[in-house]
Amino acid sequence: MENIILDYGNVIFDLDFVKLTESFEKLGVKNVEGLFSQAKQSPLFDAFDKGEISPQEFRDHIRKITEMDSLTDGMIDDAWNSLLIGVPASRHLILEKLKVKYRTFLLSNNNEIHYAAILKHLRTEHRITDNSVFFEKDYYSHLLRMRKPDKEIFEFVLATHQLDPDKTLFVDDSPQHLETAKSLGVHTALVTSGNPFESILEEYNLL
Repeated sequence: MENIILDYGNVIFDLDFVKLTESFEKLGVKNVEGLFSQAKQSPLFDAFDKGEISPQEFRDHIRKITEMDSLTDGMIDDAWNSLLIGVPASRHLILEKLKVKYRTFLLSNNNEIHYAAILKHLRTEHRITDNSVFFEKDYYSHLLRMRKPDKEIFEFVLATHQLDPDKTLFVDDSPQHLETAKSLGVHTALVTSGNPFESILEEYNLL
C-alpha cells in the first residue's frame, strides 16, 4: 500500500448522530432520520454538501420544513453543529506518522457551516489552522462541488494525484462510499463503532 485516502467524520473527527437527531427534534423537525442520517439524506443536504446552496438558503429550508419562522440562524447552526464532537489528540499523532510513510489524502463530505465549526475546533483545541498539515491534500465536497458516493469525486482524486487504485486504501464509515471506491479498484476498510480507525491500522499493519 502506497496511498491512503481517509474520510473525516467518524474516522478522524468523532460524530454523534443521536445528538443531532435530538437537537433537530427539539427545533420541531419531524422524521429527522429520514432527512439526514449516516446511511442516507434528503436532496437538501446533498445540495448543501455540494455547495449548491448557501448557508442562508439551508437555514431557510430548515425553517420551511419546521414551519417555524421564529428559528434564528444561531439556533439552526447550533442544532446542525451538535453532530460534531471533536478530534482526539491521538488521531492527529497517527496522521503525522502515516504522512511520513504514505501519500495521504482527506476526502470529506462537508458543508460550509460544519467546515467553519471544524476549523474553529482545530484552532481552539489543537492550535492548528486546518487539516492541510496532515495530508498531501485535503478535499471537501462543498469546495469541490462533488460528493461521495458519486464516482466522479473518486475519479478526480485518483486522476489528479495519479494514484494506482491497487496501491490505494480508502477508509470510510459509510458502506455506500466504499462500494464506489471498490468499483474503481481501490482497497477499502469500513470504520464502525466496533472496528475503529485504530483497529484498521493494526489490521493492515500500516504503522
